[in-house]
Amino acid sequence: MRFAALADRDWRTGWAFAAPGLITLAIVMGLPLVYAALISVSSLTLLKPMLQPFVGVKNFAAVMSDPLFWDALWLTIKYSVVTVAGEFVLGLGVALMLNRVVTMKPVYFAILTIPMAMSPVSVALIWRMLLQPNLGIANQLLESLGLPRVDWLGDADFALWTMAAIDIWQQTSFVILILAAGLASLPRDPYEAAEVDGASPLQQFWYITLPMLRPVAAIAVIIQLINEFRTYDLPYILTKGGPGNSTEVLSFFAYRRAFLGLHLNEGAAAAFVLLLIVLGLTVLFFATLERRR
Repeated sequence: MRFAALADRDWRTGWAFAAPGLITLAIVMGLPLVYAALISVSSLTLLKPMLQPFVGVKNFAAVMSDPLFWDALWLTIKYSVVTVAGEFVLGLGVALMLNRVVTMKPVYFAILTIPMAMSPVSVALIWRMLLQPNLGIANQLLESLGLPRVDWLGDADFALWTMAAIDIWQQTSFVILILAAGLASLPRDPYEAAEVDGASPLQQFWYITLPMLRPVAAIAVIIQLINEFRTYDLPYILTKGGPGNSTEVLSFFAYRRAFLGLHLNEGAAAAFVLLLIVLGLTVLFFATLERRR
């Protein structure tokens, strides 16, 4: 009886401590989310700011009937796959090198985390100056090598890949930290046994390191997929979705539909489609965590 009373008191104490944070989250996140859901099923626009009459899934149907929506979705998928693949390959390579470093390892980690610590807006502004067609350092270097100038952000053939490269430059640090932590936690016994059996470093990497690192790698990939699907800062600062629609990812499509097209309801509907995709990736993330346990 006394144990039950103590457990009940601990339960009430825990909720009392958690209540302020939960209430703050409900106000800061819950209310805007509910209001956005109402907008997505309403007839509200910037020209007619009234929720009623509610139109159900009409806004979702209008968004999904637009070919630009599917172009933006496909572009988002392509952009996310390219950036995450680049971040993972570079991150794994650097993490493997750092795993063999003995001296000054904290210094290397501190240097590598600088891009990750910068805000995406500042990163985009810096790179936009570096890639400026006439005065940017990148084109100055190309000219010094006898190569023609490139309109990195104004050419539809280069803009998306340039934006992806900038994203990879900034986000690879996060992947390095996760994979380096995973490598540091791997047991040494399988490697010692493999060396006794005469396995080469490449064989050890392929048959020991990669299989044991798979859970950590899956977590890094899924977290970055979620981040890349939500990307908005870089296309907004660098290209405004252009030239044309060559860099208009889904988040920027929702912004353009809501605030430039004056249809807040359809913009909210597009944002909720993106939310559902991100929620699906989040479920996959937690399922991966559970399998790891």
